[in-house]
Amino acid sequence: MRDIRKTFAHIVALARVSLTAYRGEVHALMGENGAGKSTLMKVLSGAYKADPGGSIQIDGKPVTIDGPQTARALGIAVIYQELSLAPNLTVAENIFLGREQSKGGFTDRTAQEAACAAILKRLHVRFRPSTRVGTLSLGERQLVEIARALMSDARILVMDEPTTSLSTRETEHLFRIIRDLKAEGIAILYISHRMEEIYELSDRVSVLRDGAYVGTLMRKDLSAERLVSMMVGRDLSSFYRKAHTANLARDVLLEVRDIADDQRVHGCSFDLHAGEVLGVAGLVGAGRTELARLIYGADPKSRGTVTLAGQKLDIRGPQDSIDAGIVYLTEDRKGLGLFLDMTIRENVSINVAMRDALALCFTNFAAARARAAAAMKTFAVRAGSASVHVGALSGGNQQKVLLARLLETKPRILILDEPTRGIDVGAKSEIYRLIDQLAASGIGIVVISSELPEIIGIADRVMVVRDGRIAGFVTASAERPITQEDVMKLSTGTRPAEAA
Repeated sequence: MRDIRKTFAHIVALARVSLTAYRGEVHALMGENGAGKSTLMKVLSGAYKADPGGSIQIDGKPVTIDGPQTARALGIAVIYQELSLAPNLTVAENIFLGREQSKGGFTDRTAQEAACAAILKRLHVRFRPSTRVGTLSLGERQLVEIARALMSDARILVMDEPTTSLSTRETEHLFRIIRDLKAEGIAILYISHRMEEIYELSDRVSVLRDGAYVGTLMRKDLSAERLVSMMVGRDLSSFYRKAHTANLARDVLLEVRDIADDQRVHGCSFDLHAGEVLGVAGLVGAGRTELARLIYGADPKSRGTVTLAGQKLDIRGPQDSIDAGIVYLTEDRKGLGLFLDMTIRENVSINVAMRDALALCFTNFAAARARAAAAMKTFAVRAGSASVHVGALSGGNQQKVLLARLLETKPRILILDEPTRGIDVGAKSEIYRLIDQLAASGIGIVVISSELPEIIGIADRVMVVRDGRIAGFVTASAERPITQEDVMKLSTGTRPAEAA
């Protein structure tokens, strides 16, 4: 791709961007949300038509991509973050959707399933061509998308944030398949915000910023510092800069004692101080999210108490927690957090609509507009107006809207579950800044994260959960900072459990 330019009205989405991919390589594409990565790939896939002046060559020959069908015919396949499968159809029916094989004027299901079985065997999957897609996990559905691409003889495979919703085991399986495809000579363009994936998979990394090409790094030259500097134009050290450090000698704000559901969480106890950021670490399946949901009342507990500022709470559901001053930001912002078909204004105000209501029953639109405008300014939400539907925003901006909505309730305790999952490094930096500011205001904050550098960078203490129990705590001191080794020893059980 050479000198690709794409404008929408007066907005320049791509400013003469160039990109080269070779056979049998994984070429990662990185940049903040809005940098132009997806737009560039949509030009390649035929979803967008580039402005005049640029060119695309495949095998050294100029091609004109005027639509998705042309792209597919040229061997280009795209697997988007939001999978485009029909859950009511079988695996084989999805793979052949739109290009069904026929015999005697009828769909030849036997031939389709036989061809599909060969592809599935190549991918080492357990499900069958006759399996309905709706019964598959997200990781298995991702493999169906890959199978569909291979069935169309794709030579260039674009993968957009493929691991966002996958478990560790599903991610490892996907990586094995990517390496196999690479060995077969397929060029893979891989979009991801996760540094560890980039280090593990990529042969080269190209970076876009504000719709422009910044540069390309070879595998041997990769480092977090260089990538972050290229993506956002500033040093990595600024990401975790804490202006506020909690005084752990202050009075305890939240006390959790012996909370359990006797299935996934077994008698957990800890304290949280005012102005403290308590990081919660642990391996996948350790029970971190389950613990948070018990405290919040999203799931029923079998025993245990939650005390806020000396007052024991009777939490029977999320509304009781919100009323008491405890809010929870879910790790699944699209499925459980936001109303994607509603506007920014409606999402920000929905928890406090009754408080603003006129005569206790009429929506106060003026208050909602003012509230949304203030939230967009405070949280730097990038959108044309508060009337934009939240589903149209980037992941980072969606997370800011959800956080703004929670803070409208004026909480005293903020529980954040994977607050930076699936968002770019620039948005992460802004979330970290907000967490630091909120802690400085006296709010007690619990942050659950699978990224150890993130936990260590923003937390005053780290609480490690293992097998549904508190394995111990790691606290930074002037003599010895928190290290990843300390956290991993507790997570894996190679260091004895500690008391709170």
